[in-house]
Amino acid sequence: MEANEILVIGMFLSFIVLLFTGIPVAWILGGVGVIFAGLGYLSDIYFDTITGIDYLTLGLVVNRLYKIMDNWILVALPMFIFMGIMLDKSGVAEKLMESMQELFGKVRGGLAITVTTIGIILAASTGIVGASVVLLAVMSLPAMLAQGYSRPLALGTIASAGTLGILIPPSIMLVIMADQLALSVGDLFMGAVIPGLMLGAFYIIYIAGVGIVSPKSAPLPKDAKPVTIWTVLKVFKSTLPTLALIVMVLGSIFVGIATPTEASGVGALGATLLAWYNKRLNFDVLKDVIKGSFNTTAYIFAIFIGATCFSLVMRELGGDELIESFLTGLPFGTYGIIAFILGVIFILGFFLDWIEITLIVLPLLAPVVKALGIDIDGYGVVDNPELVWFVMLVAMTLQTSFLTPPVGFSLFYLKGVCPPTIKLVEIYKGVIPFIIIQLIALLLLVVWPDLVVWLPAQTYAK
Repeated sequence: MEANEILVIGMFLSFIVLLFTGIPVAWILGGVGVIFAGLGYLSDIYFDTITGIDYLTLGLVVNRLYKIMDNWILVALPMFIFMGIMLDKSGVAEKLMESMQELFGKVRGGLAITVTTIGIILAASTGIVGASVVLLAVMSLPAMLAQGYSRPLALGTIASAGTLGILIPPSIMLVIMADQLALSVGDLFMGAVIPGLMLGAFYIIYIAGVGIVSPKSAPLPKDAKPVTIWTVLKVFKSTLPTLALIVMVLGSIFVGIATPTEASGVGALGATLLAWYNKRLNFDVLKDVIKGSFNTTAYIFAIFIGATCFSLVMRELGGDELIESFLTGLPFGTYGIIAFILGVIFILGFFLDWIEITLIVLPLLAPVVKALGIDIDGYGVVDNPELVWFVMLVAMTLQTSFLTPPVGFSLFYLKGVCPPTIKLVEIYKGVIPFIIIQLIALLLLVVWPDLVVWLPAQTYAK
């Protein structure tokens, strides 16, 4: 084994070991990158026979970090984060819950269907998983338990509906993925629409099925009122402002009127106006939203800097070639290798947040996917359709890892706001059917790539 291969393996192992020390991930990534850059020089890996030590390689790290701060695409991140947090404060979700609960009141599982529907709407307007799970739990869990819902069904519905924000645009994860792989944000947003809505529809079908098969698990409310035209109008009135905001943000991107960065500004302004319209906007709310946006953005960019240093040093040590040779040498065939990659990402999701996986692992795996020679029809208008498809597979896999016991992040978001009588094992039982649904949806994306690439192609064709 050559020296650079030993250093690459040493980088991975050092990173994994240090994760369990409690040191912030951003510091671990940057620190390990700097240390192994130094070890690369000491082992003469960066030695040039003509000029001696190649200091230009070390300068690449500094230049790459500067490029992060000079990237206009990433300006969309704080704006979308501001939009999501402001919508959480605006009272939109409470109005949706009140009106939609009346609409589905006569349907078994209607309250759970309401939670899932609101989860889809929140996902298309906030894109922040933790905030969506907590908000849905606070609003709906007491009502579901009071109505006599099975605890696992109630808890699983809330956790799964809240995680839709990682997939349905405008997901901040897709913005970062597009930046890392030099893909169009619009392509990823459009590619995620059908998979995201499909997954939400599967959740609703499952909940409705449980209501039919096991009525005791999803009982009808005793005070359910018949649906009238006024109920429908009330739902329309409560959803119209949020849907209008979603159409303005995503529609402007899809039809090419605005870039994702410009659309994020429209979204931030629109969310602020919605909070004002609902009489929830005041100085304290604005201060909390700005502070929350600042903290979340700083957290993401700190990891951005550390991960950039880490991944660049690993590439200079030959890590991408080592990973590519290992994966392409597996005797599994093309789709077997894809399954192996997704399995590794699934396992990493137990220990790492999606940010670290997106910034560290995804750029290293993209060349492998290209080398596999997968031929996906981009209809002549979608750039790199294979990568767009692969990104959706990764996004769906990461969403699954949010729910998977024992360390799925959404499970702990939910447990943090549950009554003390709710046991963690009940949450585990509740999410298992939804995990199975997600795996089925992932398999459908593998079998039918058109579920991802068809909408971007049709949009460009027009």
